[in-house]
Amino acid sequence: MTALTGLGTPHTASPELLRSVFRQHAAGVAVITAPGARPAGFTATSLTSVAADPPLLSFGVGTGSSSWPNVSEAEHVGVHILGEHQQELAATFARSGADRFGPATSWRTGPEGVPLLDGVLAWLVCKVEARVPAGDHCLVIAQPVVGDPAGPGRPLLYHQGRFNALRD
Repeated sequence: MTALTGLGTPHTASPELLRSVFRQHAAGVAVITAPGARPAGFTATSLTSVAADPPLLSFGVGTGSSSWPNVSEAEHVGVHILGEHQQELAATFARSGADRFGPATSWRTGPEGVPLLDGVLAWLVCKVEARVPAGDHCLVIAQPVVGDPAGPGRPLLYHQGRFNALRD
């Protein structure tokens, strides 16, 4: 076995190890929304592009989260890329028990009945194509059907457990 030089002591795989490693990974911040009798939404840093043709994206959602019942039944979801000016919005949608669609949140009903947040850098309404169980989460794969990439500003990032702005 070759010694790993310049690396710390290896740790046995655990939920804490995974969280610690991903605290080192800067990620873009998105909010996922889903329609329902009462709309649902959550902050996600797991958003990723899956394929260009056909266009597909994915995100993870905890099956114990308050948003899961809506997401588990939704035919369409909203995907919102947040700007650096939207740290409070990201925190609201990340906070358990928060009134996410209350008076402090500017939103409207968009195509397919999906809640759309105002003032974001970009948004998509996506048709859910698959839900794949993954531990205590579900990986949702969705295909964009309509959106707008033209919001002004710079992206909000999440790193070391905090929301951050992109620096040049």
